[in-house]
Amino acid sequence: IDCAMSLTSSNSGSGSSKRRVSYFYHSDVGLYYYGPGHPMKPHRLRMTHQLILSYGLYRKMEVYRPKICTEKDLQRFHSEDYIDFLKKISPETMKTYSSQMQKFNVGEYTDCPVFDGIYEFCSTYTGCSLDGAVKLNHGLTDIAVNWSGGLHHAKKMEASGFCYVNDIVLAILELLKYHSRVLYIDIDIHHGDGVEEAFYTTDRVMTVSFHKFGDFFPGTGDIRDVGAKTGKGYSVNVPLAEGIDDLSYEMVFKPVIEKVMDVYRPTAIVLQCGADSLTGDRLGCFNVTIRGHASCVEFVKSFGVPTMVLGGGGYTVRNVARCWAYETSVLLNTPISDDIPYNDFFEYYAPDFKLHLTPSPTMENHNKPEQLVNITNRILQNLKNIQGAPSVQMHPIPPDFIIKNFEINEDKAMDDKSEPINKEGGLKPEHPAEFYDNDKDNDRHMDVDNNDSSAPQEEEKSTSINNNESDSMNVEL
Repeated sequence: IDCAMSLTSSNSGSGSSKRRVSYFYHSDVGLYYYGPGHPMKPHRLRMTHQLILSYGLYRKMEVYRPKICTEKDLQRFHSEDYIDFLKKISPETMKTYSSQMQKFNVGEYTDCPVFDGIYEFCSTYTGCSLDGAVKLNHGLTDIAVNWSGGLHHAKKMEASGFCYVNDIVLAILELLKYHSRVLYIDIDIHHGDGVEEAFYTTDRVMTVSFHKFGDFFPGTGDIRDVGAKTGKGYSVNVPLAEGIDDLSYEMVFKPVIEKVMDVYRPTAIVLQCGADSLTGDRLGCFNVTIRGHASCVEFVKSFGVPTMVLGGGGYTVRNVARCWAYETSVLLNTPISDDIPYNDFFEYYAPDFKLHLTPSPTMENHNKPEQLVNITNRILQNLKNIQGAPSVQMHPIPPDFIIKNFEINEDKAMDDKSEPINKEGGLKPEHPAEFYDNDKDNDRHMDVDNNDSSAPQEEEKSTSINNNESDSMNVEL
């Protein structure tokens, strides 16, 4: 990937200070359906959003409804013929494009099925990531959150591992317009192969992936894979065995990331928070709890570098929603109850209706302490060989992905009354000095019914997806 045009800038601040968090969500993204029996369920995004609403976390963030990507935006990484194929393929046109389906690894006998709205789905979640990158580039936020993004397996010319468009690569390319060095961290149980491959020969991006290695998809991510050419030493792979728990994960994660930050000194971070590394995941085999997973997020946040936080894998949907809602609260420094509040998907959390998970007592941890020490030491030694943080020459900055037309989130998620809008088109967070702890409700003595009317509910959508926005707000940046 050509990363030639850039401008070095750093908006980092203190990790302990109050940091501005922006949340990017499109209400259509959770309505798409991979098909019966497929483990990838976009519905988990609606469940996550509902927890963010019912816990009241949305009041503390600026909430954005992003623009949809154009095909030219997607072609900044993906090939023109692949994107053209994604635009045309549907369950009705599969016979017409059967030869191309095989070429692009889509359809029957692959893990990337054809479903209605496949191109719109990709354009939507990628738009969220690109919007977040633009906000970070202009110093309009400190942390950009897009739980619908993080699809790290997609390649330049083919789909892979439930991923069709690699929003991470596209977001990093956007960040590189302003940032001299971008660090990518991946805590999904699967190796972040698509992102690593895209930046394997450049020192402008360092990729660090913590993943299950061995007889496990995608089969890449050996500790010996360290990059090539100019990028030699800038790909870091941490291979782990099944059953790893919170303590073992932290034993590797913190020293590696601390050394990476010291040596590479990134000016922006992209953190992929795949939740399939949690205990009890349908496809995973780790034994990490939500608190253990979130401690990685908190540690990365502590460095005070502008950060994009993305979703990724995660196939036990109730646990994915639990995890990402809790990690949203961690990013906001806002404690939330272990008792899940009533929401549209409350029954999914039966029988205990609790937020946090208990690790499996019967799962054996195959990561011996001495093995983890050896892996950590080997990686730290590799990092010592890097001769300081790379620098880049000054170049003209290319145009932003979006320079106007940010659209506000008109989801019923927000108060029926007029909400305060910032100059970038986002819903303003509630001021920390505000005395209200609900939606400006002074009648605290009144009974609240079981539907928790103070928590806004997500608007019900029909199964047909409509991308026409009726009440958008055009804002010049």
